[in-house]
Amino acid sequence: MKKVLFALATSVAAIALPAAAQAQAFAGVSAGYHELTTDDDFNDPLLDGIETNDGGFIYGVFAGYDVPTDSGFFVGAEGNFHLGDGPIDNEYGVSARLGVADAGGAKYYARAGYQWVDIDPNGIYDTDFPDSTFDGLDTTAGDFLVGAGAEFPLGTNTFLRANLDTVSFDSVRGTAGLGIRF
Repeated sequence: MKKVLFALATSVAAIALPAAAQAQAFAGVSAGYHELTTDDDFNDPLLDGIETNDGGFIYGVFAGYDVPTDSGFFVGAEGNFHLGDGPIDNEYGVSARLGVADAGGAKYYARAGYQWVDIDPNGIYDTDFPDSTFDGLDTTAGDFLVGAGAEFPLGTNTFLRANLDTVSFDSVRGTAGLGIRF
């Protein structure tokens, strides 16, 4: 049995190593806007007359890698972290990418993953409640992320990118960024 497992592990490694050697790591900075659509979530008779702010700008970083295939397609993984303003303290997530690269080096992809958003209740209500108002309240929510994006080369190792995502089909998140490939 040990010989079979060793042979299987060796075969998997022999197949995976060339693909891993072709992997392209990347990292960059991004900024955008995340529309949370919280109006319906925070309608409470006790809060009548207080307007809700359900979107905010986000600023952060992303990093990941892509593994190209022989047919022009690629698969990859990516992580992100953003600080926010208004109703968003910060957000972070991971996603898998599947896409195609054209002859000019541009990449077009779909992605799916999971995104966590840490909400600032004072930012949602656009007011300053006393510090103890939200004690014990878990302000981080997470759900699946789906989206699409494109990257356009600026040179040998740099690129511009744009993404349009949704978290749980409840919010719309658009970002643009500048990245570098290693």
